[in-house]
Amino acid sequence: MKKFDVIVIGSGSGGEIVESALSHNFTVAWIDKGPLGGTCLNVGCIPSKMLIYPADRIVEIQEAEKLGINAEIKGIDFKKIMEHMKEPIRESHEHMEKGLKNIEDFSYFKGVGHFVSDYTLKINDTQIIGEKIFIGTGARPLIPPIKGIENVDYLTNETIFDLTEKPESIAIIGGGYIAVEFAHFFAAIGTKVTVFQRSNRLINSSEPEISDLLKKQMEKRMNILTNIEVVEFIKEGKMYTVLGKNNADGKEIKVNSEKILIATGRRSNADLLKVENTGVKTDKRGYIVVNEFLETSKKNIWAFGDAIGKYMFKHVANEEAIIAWRNAVHDHKTRMDYSAVPYAVFTYPQIAAVGSTEEEAKKNHKILVGIAKYSDVAKGDAMVELEGFSKAIVDKKNGKILGFHIIGPYSAILIQEVVNAMALGGQIGFIGQGMHIHPALSELILRTFGNLKEPES
Repeated sequence: MKKFDVIVIGSGSGGEIVESALSHNFTVAWIDKGPLGGTCLNVGCIPSKMLIYPADRIVEIQEAEKLGINAEIKGIDFKKIMEHMKEPIRESHEHMEKGLKNIEDFSYFKGVGHFVSDYTLKINDTQIIGEKIFIGTGARPLIPPIKGIENVDYLTNETIFDLTEKPESIAIIGGGYIAVEFAHFFAAIGTKVTVFQRSNRLINSSEPEISDLLKKQMEKRMNILTNIEVVEFIKEGKMYTVLGKNNADGKEIKVNSEKILIATGRRSNADLLKVENTGVKTDKRGYIVVNEFLETSKKNIWAFGDAIGKYMFKHVANEEAIIAWRNAVHDHKTRMDYSAVPYAVFTYPQIAAVGSTEEEAKKNHKILVGIAKYSDVAKGDAMVELEGFSKAIVDKKNGKILGFHIIGPYSAILIQEVVNAMALGGQIGFIGQGMHIHPALSELILRTFGNLKEPES
């Protein structure tokens, strides 16, 4: 059995740790079931945004009439869009595989490894032991036990990128990030889309006003069914019938669809790793339990990313990997700070947010709330963006930014100014100290803070 200074499990953000460990001249083992790059590169952020970018352009053309432009789309090449999506993934794989060759004191093991005893893992027919172990094994689709699902050749975020023909219709089960992003894409390319959401609104973690506007805008292009529990799938030739039940009145809903996408959540891969064999505890959902330093219940084992189920975003996993490594090699420990975690949902309209919602903030603070519409600033007015808006939540006592939420064009870019201010301490004064170009959309942020007032009770 070979012993390593460092074992890293998972090739997503785990690559950050591998690189750092090698730079410190540690012997390193990297275990991954493949393909290299983890969820984000292969079946997450990168391929999905490669699809969504052309979808955004399609909808902008369709809506150009509001600007006085009569435009039409003469055709959409689905195969070309899908092939273009795969190009950066192939290039990244080639680059990573080339980089792994000829590295000293390094071993790469491809396979689904699992713990057999304390600090000891088995991969295929090989057992290795590590002094310091980092678990970044990610997550996989959570498949609900719906009646008839065993007869469905359903799609997930991992298999949907293998489509070679545009489906004529698709039923999307779920109303979270993955569901609404793919709903936007398929509706844009001309697929008939039906979204089944068991709760009463889309993106439950967002502000209610944002969920409401998102639903209103998406309903222009697809069928959104909220408060519906999917109870059964029935295969009928090449089609499927999705049976749903209204949670409020019990009424039955039937929708026929060529394809079904399951986007009902994620589950940790910790069970595949059999972490209990090395004394690492998991919670009732199966996610690895860590403390504020990203230490597991077992000394010298750290975990990060989707495997711990806190904030399942690539940028968070990267930061967690950095913090975990820092705490492994330095005496002074660093806490992982989740107070200013931003996220974006690349649907249409786009959503971005950071920090608390109004409801969350009210629990521990007296707050001020500011709201501004895109059309309140000159650039937004020029864009004829009449419904998009942003919302600020600020501590009334000390002027500290508690949360910020946007729905509308370029929201993922606009939110960064607020994220930076929060990272520097969060005072609203930071926002106004720098000049804002006029006329530019960044003035929306200033206008929002300028509209602060006590919320209605």
